[in-house]
Amino acid sequence: MSTETLEEAVEQALLGGCRLIQLREKTAGTRDFFELAYRIKKLTNRYQAKLIINDRVDIALAIDADGVHVGQNDLPGSLVRKLIGPDKLLGISASTIHEAVEAAAQGADYLGIGAMYVTETKADAKTVSMNELIAIRAALDLPLIVIGGINKARIADFKNTGINGIAVVSSVISKKNIKEATIELKQLFSQI
Repeated sequence: MSTETLEEAVEQALLGGCRLIQLREKTAGTRDFFELAYRIKKLTNRYQAKLIINDRVDIALAIDADGVHVGQNDLPGSLVRKLIGPDKLLGISASTIHEAVEAAAQGADYLGIGAMYVTETKADAKTVSMNELIAIRAALDLPLIVIGGINKARIADFKNTGINGIAVVSSVISKKNIKEATIELKQLFSQI
């Protein structure tokens, strides 16, 4: 990370036009995660962006986040939907058409498809082929957000795939100028 705090990195991404932040914290204790999420929620509110909490329904509810994102090994999407209600966003990760169809049936508002490429932020993730991505797009009308190893050189790979967005970590927060990196990625995405 090129900033001293995650809050600084998030604010720079928001200044660059990011409109959805997903907060993923696998190592912090509950209290520390709650306090971090609360600070990030204040930022997303200020910039009229959405905050999605990864995995932790309790944290999402405690800070009134805009939604929760769960993976295949987390709480079932149908249970998360019951806990968060109909007005919060529910994102579910999928790497196969079967998982995607099941996620839609469980009440997902959007799908995180990936990992599209090998990524250091989730080393154990299996990769999804472009053919699988296209099959998922053909089967479902839900918004699809691709994740995993996405960078500015790879955005063009998604031309004509019908995806609705990209999720990135390193391609933004590792850059010296996070705001400019965000602007550049948004511009490249708008061209596909």
